[in-house]
Amino acid sequence: MAGVRAGGLPRAYVVSGRDAVRVTLAAAGGFYLFRYGLDRPVAATYALFGAVALGGLSKIPGNGRQRAATVLRVLPVTWVLVVVGTYLSVRTWSAVVGMLVVGFALAFSAVGGPRVAGAAPGLQLFYILPSFPPYAPATLGDRLAGTTVGLALLVASETLLFREPGPAPYRERAAAASRTAARFASLLAAPPYTLSDHDLREGRENGEALRSLNVPDAERPAGPGIHERALSHTGMAVRALLNRLALLHVTPERPPIPLAEDVLHAVAAVAAASAHCLSSGASPTAAHAELIAARERLATLGPEPALVGEGATVTECSPAVMRQQAAVLEVAEAGLALVVASDVAAHGRKAALIEPTSAFWYARARPPVLWWHRVQGHAERKSVFFQNAVRLSLALTAARLVAGVDTLPHGFWAMLATLTLTRTTMDETRSTIRRALTGTLLGALVTAGILTLVGSHTVVYAVVLPAVALIAFTVGPVKGVGWAQALFTVLVALVFAQLAPTTWRLAEFRALDVLVGSAIGAVVGLLAWPRGAHDELRGATAELMRRAAEIVVATSASVAAGATTDVSPAAPGRKSLHHELILAESAYAQFQSEPTFFGGSRGRPLPSVDWQVTLIAVHHTLRGSTLLLEPPTADVGPAAARSIAALGDRVAGRMLQVSAALDPSGDIPNTPVPLIDARLADLTAQPPGAPLLYYATESWLASLMTDLTRVAHGGPRN
Repeated sequence: MAGVRAGGLPRAYVVSGRDAVRVTLAAAGGFYLFRYGLDRPVAATYALFGAVALGGLSKIPGNGRQRAATVLRVLPVTWVLVVVGTYLSVRTWSAVVGMLVVGFALAFSAVGGPRVAGAAPGLQLFYILPSFPPYAPATLGDRLAGTTVGLALLVASETLLFREPGPAPYRERAAAASRTAARFASLLAAPPYTLSDHDLREGRENGEALRSLNVPDAERPAGPGIHERALSHTGMAVRALLNRLALLHVTPERPPIPLAEDVLHAVAAVAAASAHCLSSGASPTAAHAELIAARERLATLGPEPALVGEGATVTECSPAVMRQQAAVLEVAEAGLALVVASDVAAHGRKAALIEPTSAFWYARARPPVLWWHRVQGHAERKSVFFQNAVRLSLALTAARLVAGVDTLPHGFWAMLATLTLTRTTMDETRSTIRRALTGTLLGALVTAGILTLVGSHTVVYAVVLPAVALIAFTVGPVKGVGWAQALFTVLVALVFAQLAPTTWRLAEFRALDVLVGSAIGAVVGLLAWPRGAHDELRGATAELMRRAAEIVVATSASVAAGATTDVSPAAPGRKSLHHELILAESAYAQFQSEPTFFGGSRGRPLPSVDWQVTLIAVHHTLRGSTLLLEPPTADVGPAAARSIAALGDRVAGRMLQVSAALDPSGDIPNTPVPLIDARLADLTAQPPGAPLLYYATESWLASLMTDLTRVAHGGPRN
């Protein structure tokens, strides 16, 4: 059975059990060292909660070594948080203000990628714990020592215990897809100029492997750095190349043409060189130059008759040949995007193929500049990162205020409940809180019985603590939040019973704190963007389609008029489209992690959408527009100009229909909007004597229509 090992133990328990052993050894080891070996109860507390914070509460992606590396990187941050929390605990108001600032900053740091986002919840505890009374700066040394030892033990356990292979890196996935693209291009460059069904299926599988939905968080290139941005660009470029090659089938009506084979061979060489670059780091400069030369030869192909196939002749200016020529040029442009992206991904700012005015604006930028771009791009209400940071910081601030003003016993637990139970959607928060309260009450009953029976015999608590921790960290992640809260209630009672005399009322305080903390989380979640990334993703993609439609209309009009246009990323229209693309990508990333609660009376059901294809379509819109409008421009003639304008209007209109179907505002047609109309060639007659620019524009618009077709054929959780 899937998910069950040969010994009968479900794999989920095996995985969580290994993690539980690591966390338990680090937490219990540090706690016992300071509590019973050195008689430092404060250091013991920080050692235990430090290991639990980053080993249990945080969801740092990756294998043990990858998680250990992340913990080492954030260790200085934990020291700063402990120091700040210690000194701000002097007054309730200062601790509350500090919680607002620190809570927002840590939650907003999720813009840095999955690893930073995974560590952020645990880092909150390094401020929360010392921000509560007593105000004791004299114990700062013990607090820092306990934090350091606890995290050092966690790093050691993650590194040394249960070594496991990491998932396939994104770079390897992109290299494999590039090798497939190289093989496709070679097949299309020789008779019979087609791909088999097996080939097409393999291409789809390679493309699917690059979708963020199918990439583990630890390997997902979502950070603001040069290499992460370029890897993400590489994934989209190779997916686009595979899609263009899959569409490049030669039929009797679309015969092969001279020099197209040279271009396809050059594309194959570029794709293979890109795969080699991603694997070994060798810069693909020679293959890049070869493809540029082959593309230029094909782009300047004259109208003379040329030998085609088995002695037949065809005139290059015929519509069939010109359309085939434009399609091959589209493939060449996709190959060029791939080779530049792979070079930047492998070499960063030292890449040899960076073009001064290209989509790879980030390739020469310094890390602080890239971080500033990422932060600035999300510092607005429509960003899901901004929404999450505001929601969580307000909830934690309210919990800290209530705990301080009402002198809530063990108020730390209330804030811990707020931190762990607040979700990005109101439906998920309500469901989580219901299960958490049930588990907490059951755990409190068990705790009250244990404390009443055992009393002040701390030896008993010390003996059973590791076993309870092991069970809690094994069962909780598998069985869900109810079990986790029940077992954690027992666990923290065993810890506090070894630090100070306790009675059964400790269980009562625990239940009260969880109730208060969860209520605060629920109220804030109801008031602050209760539907999470659901509406933001739909709104962002709808806006993307609207702005992309504007680019399509403007590009078609410029080509028809033979005019030059500013195509730099900072140009009007393009700059706003780039910004909307950033917001849509972040909303898409969060949307994948949220359960589906929407539909029916609570909101219009999601259409069946491949969300990532909408992003690819926008990238394709930008790149195609840039290439078509690069000088020198050509006069396409009156008939071709009218045809281009009509084609552009139709594609833009279809984009607007897709936008209307996705828009969550409710200002949409009452009847279902058809998203598919791939019969673009039937819309206008072929203009006689049209130049290559016309067919290049037609090919671009037709491929955009294909992208829109694929948008409508996706799945609701893609």
